Amino acid sequence: MKPTKPLHDLGQSLWLDNITRSLVNSGTLQRYIDEFSVTGLTSNPTIFDHAIKNSADYDGDISQSASRAKPPEDLFFDLALADLVRAADLFQPIFARTDGVDGWVSLEVSPLLAHDTNRTLAAARDLHQRAGKPNLFIKIPGTAEGLPAIEAAIFAGVPVNVTLLFSREQYITAAEAYLRGVERRIKAGLNPAVASVASLFISRWDVAISGKVPGELSNRLGIAVAQRTYKAYLELLASRRSQRAANAGARAQRLLWASTGTKDPKVSDTLYVKALAAPFTINTMPENTLKAFADHGEVGELLAPDGGDCERVLASFAQAGIGVDALAAQLQNEGAGSFVKSWNDLMACVASKSAAMRKAS
Repeated sequence: MKPTKPLHDLGQSLWLDNITRSLVNSGTLQRYIDEFSVTGLTSNPTIFDHAIKNSADYDGDISQSASRAKPPEDLFFDLALADLVRAADLFQPIFARTDGVDGWVSLEVSPLLAHDTNRTLAAARDLHQRAGKPNLFIKIPGTAEGLPAIEAAIFAGVPVNVTLLFSREQYITAAEAYLRGVERRIKAGLNPAVASVASLFISRWDVAISGKVPGELSNRLGIAVAQRTYKAYLELLASRRSQRAANAGARAQRLLWASTGTKDPKVSDTLYVKALAAPFTINTMPENTLKAFADHGEVGELLAPDGGDCERVLASFAQAGIGVDALAAQLQNEGAGSFVKSWNDLMACVASKSAAMRKAS
């Protein structure tokens, strides 16, 4: 038995943080579903940039559109939706079996819209409608500027993957935006069962403080932040506010561990998978991390509902001069900037290929 199965059976969803056309065409994604207990998938502009730039899989579709000189953004979403619709179909049996709790794929709106709630909402609704798949999340950053768009999208009935969260506090503000959208639906007499996940990034914490803390604290900050956030997550699920919404038919927004590939070659390549086992959570793993865990992973102890030793560990980081709140804000700002850079690289890649094919035709 692959170690992925007992991890899944204890109640954690294992998602793949990758999508390429060859992954779908070759049957590899179906194999991951069948053999590695994968039940969902996430994507981002960097993943698509690498997929389009480093293969000829998309050239046929780009060539067909080249003569119409489509804007790069429109062409990209055509390419991305084609892949994600097929992936959504593969996960549809899981989506149906779990009554919509699991079996999701995710697509990100343009990060260039981050400061424009109305355009983000319009893009989210358009992409979800174009896909025509109930198990497609639209990813919206959980930044201060993104929170109104998250609330508005949920109120509009668009399932949302809240991305770019780094701390307990950022998670709570995103969860509250989700709840406000749900509560508005309840007040308006609409079905409040609109799904959402909240994605907390893990490994970037440890990359950010690498070499700046004593050795015994290396690769411990991301896990401690996750423990602290998990405690807050369980408290919110048990709150009267959440219970009132659930009583009206709302879904619980699930907590998702993102950025769970190990960056430090000196430690286990499954570090963040073993450490973050917890029921009613999701771990979306890079492909190499998924394969490593399926090959030699170990299921660790479940996360403690009370956060375990996280506050003691975080106090040690404070004593070492690491301000967690300030670093969380920095990581979110840098993450938003990185999303924009990846998006611009992706648009340049699509435009370049399209132009080359127009010239060749």
